[in-house]
Amino acid sequence: MSRRYKDPFDLFDEMIREIEEEFERFEREFMRLGGEGEVKTFGPYVYGFRVTIGPDGKPIVEEFGNIKNYKGKPMITEEREPLVDVIEKGDEIRVIAEVPGVDKNSIKVKITDGGKTLIIRAEGGDRKYYKEIELPTQADENSAKATYNNGVLQIILKKAKSKENEGKEIKVE
Repeated sequence: MSRRYKDPFDLFDEMIREIEEEFERFEREFMRLGGEGEVKTFGPYVYGFRVTIGPDGKPIVEEFGNIKNYKGKPMITEEREPLVDVIEKGDEIRVIAEVPGVDKNSIKVKITDGGKTLIIRAEGGDRKYYKEIELPTQADENSAKATYNNGVLQIILKKAKSKENEGKEIKVE
């Protein structure tokens, strides 16, 4: 059943109410588990989300951070999931990831699965990042270039012409 909204902002108000309720459930669960001594601490708890509108006009909520929902319960992981944008334009795929607080030499970027998956792993101080990104189309691993500046990692890939790729690590400059 589809709801009708008089004002387009009513949809966002409803989404914000649902997100606030989810945060309250997470907080109650943390407090309950904290009393039982089951919560591990990995430094600060990081949780964020971004709302965008998809090509079909429906909102897309993307979460990032080190708090995951596991079978209805919050789970804190040591690795943070960075906020990532994947932009496909012409014959190129551009991946932009926020990985602040790490040295560029500790960032490992790898293309796997025949150019279909990009893996980002970084570690520095008390921060660890990990993200597997399914690319919108197969990428040519030999064309990959990665740069890191002011906490932002940018990877530029050309779309693949053949399907015979094994996987290759990309040097971050």
